[in-house]
Amino acid sequence: MTLPDAHKTPAADCLVALETSPEGLTTSEAAQRLVRHGANRLPEVRGRGPVLRLLLQFHNVLIYVLLGAVVTGALQHWVDTGVILAVVLANAVIGFVQEGKAEAAMAAIRDMLAPKAAVLRDGQRVTLDGADLVPGDIVLLEAGDKVPADLRVLEARGLAAQEAILTGESVPVEKGPDPVAADAALGDRRSMLWSGTLITQGTARGLVVATGAGTEIGRIGGMLAGVEQLTTPLVAQMDHFARWLSFLILLFAALLLAYGYFVSHMPFADLFMAVVGVAVAAIPEGLPAVMTITLAIGVQAMARRNAIVRRLPAIEAIGSVSVICTDKTGTLTRNEMVVAAAETPDGTFTITGEGYAPEGAITPAGDLGRLALAAALCNDAHLNRKGNVWTVEGDPMEGALLAFAGKVDQDRAARRLDAIPFDSRHRFMAVLTEGAQGRLIHVKGAPERVLRMCAGLDHGHWHDRAERLARQGLRVLALAERRETGDRIDPAALEGGLTFLGLVGLIDPPRPEAIAAVAECRAAGIRVKMITGDHAGTAAAIARQIGLENPDHVLTGHDLDKLDDAQLALEVVGTSVFARTSPEHKLRLVTALQSQDLSVAMTGDGVNDAPALKRADAGIAMGLKGSDAAKEASVLVLADDNFASIAAAVREGRTVYDNLKKVISWMLPTNAGDPWSS
Repeated sequence: MTLPDAHKTPAADCLVALETSPEGLTTSEAAQRLVRHGANRLPEVRGRGPVLRLLLQFHNVLIYVLLGAVVTGALQHWVDTGVILAVVLANAVIGFVQEGKAEAAMAAIRDMLAPKAAVLRDGQRVTLDGADLVPGDIVLLEAGDKVPADLRVLEARGLAAQEAILTGESVPVEKGPDPVAADAALGDRRSMLWSGTLITQGTARGLVVATGAGTEIGRIGGMLAGVEQLTTPLVAQMDHFARWLSFLILLFAALLLAYGYFVSHMPFADLFMAVVGVAVAAIPEGLPAVMTITLAIGVQAMARRNAIVRRLPAIEAIGSVSVICTDKTGTLTRNEMVVAAAETPDGTFTITGEGYAPEGAITPAGDLGRLALAAALCNDAHLNRKGNVWTVEGDPMEGALLAFAGKVDQDRAARRLDAIPFDSRHRFMAVLTEGAQGRLIHVKGAPERVLRMCAGLDHGHWHDRAERLARQGLRVLALAERRETGDRIDPAALEGGLTFLGLVGLIDPPRPEAIAAVAECRAAGIRVKMITGDHAGTAAAIARQIGLENPDHVLTGHDLDKLDDAQLALEVVGTSVFARTSPEHKLRLVTALQSQDLSVAMTGDGVNDAPALKRADAGIAMGLKGSDAAKEASVLVLADDNFASIAAAVREGRTVYDNLKKVISWMLPTNAGDPWSS
């Protein structure tokens, strides 16, 4: 009784389809549905038991030969026997411990489900375990709540949700009850709330349309469980090498045994022990230990570059990558919104500065005092300073507006008298304050909405200017004001009664070090591709700023859905920017690149990135803002969430690979001479 297309269906029809009402289910009906649909939790994935996992650590041809070589004990070479056994056991223990973390990604996703939920049962509000929710339940939500299941929004007041773990979008998404297009991307389904996401502002009443494995996060968990994790190039090469080396050693031993017995007529017992001695001497029993030591040194070097390696063989995989697929928000960009441009009737202004610090330059010089006052007073965020670091409490865009007002250095002391909070239905926020300038109503919101509320404007001209800012990848807000004498805001008086102040354009700017790192990667022959859940215009703007190839050619998730696997394999090589992507799209892109014999590193931080991280040759998770699911699915974690650290890790990985080649090229001739020197 789930409703997979709830986003396009009117709210009233969703209630009918799930045989429920705005007052919720009865207790008895909910109990029946719980039996029918099961608990609202992700299914447990049964992994291999510890004994089997330990035994499988010995499932390697070279290990078989080394174990066979313990017959050196019969030759009374006790030191050799001890070294061989120690190496075999050490490798088995290391592999056993590391493999024990493999199923942890699914456990991390399960832990993201909300433990409690406020619902209507028998028309009364009650608090239940999140696991007891069923399709048809009515859930009540407010700011700070974690969404306990996939919900169709029935009612909303000023509602916004942080969906970065699923979509990668850096700012909260406005939500409302109106249906959206059937083919809308996940990040554009504003009539839906997804399990595991966070309500950042407003209140809502939602209808449960999917629970457990049927939710979007549950579907990603299913994808993750079904993704085949590729072996690293080093492991594959060493396995291939071990097979050939073992075959050659055994073939040589057999030929030597046959020649000595049938041609030289030597006593079989003495001959057999001599052949075993030659075979054992030819085995590079120190190779696993030397490889482990070399990789461990590489781990330390990478840690100094803020790259934490979770599995030793991954070091060589990172060094051999030919393509890096990277997220945008927080990796290539700072994950801090800033006001970068302003458009007023007096002209166009450029604003500089970093993060939320109220410090920066405005060019050309001009009077932006009224615009800055509106940005500061029509605002619910707060800026905090700890040392030299400025942080925001509240909406990141409102924090950026406060920083902008600080750069203008506008006196904004005022007492708030009344406010109309932002709501997705009217798409603006209004605040009435009293200060040195008198009583003023300030309004901010979507340009198309605020412009309609202003008098004496060339609306077409300002719509064009707003579109020009949007094409630069900026999120655009319009600000206006009105003189007031009363102590309450009259919404009707706002329509056509405002004075337009201007437009501001906000962006999450690229990291300067990321620009240099992208250039370094391209110079080293490594292609960099941006895969983001953000909008195409924003992605293209950032791609141009950081220097990606062909930044204006953007493929969206909608475009990818039209391509079959063969067409995608051709398109993915020449395209560097992918926007509005879903977890399936990211997984398809990684697989398509691998089909072109490319070694792929994938970066990510959200649950939506976990399947692609697991599939990639080198999955790289963000350590600061990354989800546990992303970290557990990866082989490398960045302690600073910085793309420049990826480039540094690639350099270290290539150094480790070069060292391994030198060690192996020295060890094999040495072992080849051992039988004859003895």
